[in-house]
Amino acid sequence: MVSCKGGTNESPLTNSHSAQVVNPSALKLIRNQGLFYYQGNPFTGISIAHFGNGNKASRIEYLNGKKHGTYTKWFTDGHKSYECSYQRGRKHGKAFSWWINGNLRSKANYEKGIPHGEQLQWYISGAKFKKIHLVYGKEEGLQQSWRKNGKLYNNYEAKNGRTFGLRRTKLCYQLDNEEIQQKK
Repeated sequence: MVSCKGGTNESPLTNSHSAQVVNPSALKLIRNQGLFYYQGNPFTGISIAHFGNGNKASRIEYLNGKKHGTYTKWFTDGHKSYECSYQRGRKHGKAFSWWINGNLRSKANYEKGIPHGEQLQWYISGAKFKKIHLVYGKEEGLQQSWRKNGKLYNNYEAKNGRTFGLRRTKLCYQLDNEEIQQKK
């Protein structure tokens, strides 16, 4: 992948056939350094985990001890469940997640580890759930959410730390398809 800024989101490991491949359990995280080590050295290579049925569970690329490149996870049946890009240990670029039925669950954007830009979420049915806009992790612009039946229940504008419009309130009664339900 090539970005608009002329940089690349692709890891040097993505197309390399000589990359070192290890099981994630062989890596040791040194928390105070934020680095993954393999046999006493910051790890450069790929970690791959498998489910008991032999299907791939995860694949993570590392460079000098940090996640760098593509991180992918799968469901036990082999369908992809999550994918994002890392640069120097931080999420950078697009991140996607899927429901077990294959429908898209979320699409997020990151800038050096911080959620930035349009963030989208869907219900398992494929119906829209949320559409929000963030500027370096803070709400800015139109924020919307929908119920499973498609009715809008959040619709507000965030501007300079303030919100204007309809914001969800905690309901003190039960709704069923937007109808108030009486206690029996």
